[in-house]
Amino acid sequence: MMNQPVQKNTLYVGGLAEDVNESILHAAFIPFGDIKDVKTPLDQATQKHRSFGFVTFLEKEDAVAAMDNMDGAELYGRVLTVNYALPEKIKGGEQGWAAQPLWADADTWFERQQQEEEMQRIQAENKAAMEEAEELHRKKMAQEREGEKEEETESRVDPMAMAEAEVLKVGAD
Repeated sequence: MMNQPVQKNTLYVGGLAEDVNESILHAAFIPFGDIKDVKTPLDQATQKHRSFGFVTFLEKEDAVAAMDNMDGAELYGRVLTVNYALPEKIKGGEQGWAAQPLWADADTWFERQQQEEEMQRIQAENKAAMEEAEELHRKKMAQEREGEKEEETESRVDPMAMAEAEVLKVGAD
């Protein structure tokens, strides 16, 4: 993740209950100082907030006091997470600045795509080589087991067969 400067007077408030709206959030944080803005981003599909919001104070000290007091506090039965907010990322290039056109980072995007494709190709080759090595190892082990079985059958001494062979030798003589 890119290093983004922290906004010292805007707080991220996570863990909001469904019933909490911007006015309730405003009321919960107003005791700590003058509030410039309160936002609860909406989910476009449900038109409900996404369980978090942002509270912007006029003074940094008020934001610090609110964060110290409200992080871990309970609001409408839910425990809140309160931290400094990162700046909003505006679409437009990798850096996320609106002044930068979307295609400004096209070269680096293509380079990353090529690197990813190369890595996938190398991984596929390595996987194929590993599978081939494993198959050779399995075949070698199977051959060794077959050789052991042949040795076992050859090295086994069957006393009845030996007795028969002697009788046949004696009878043939």
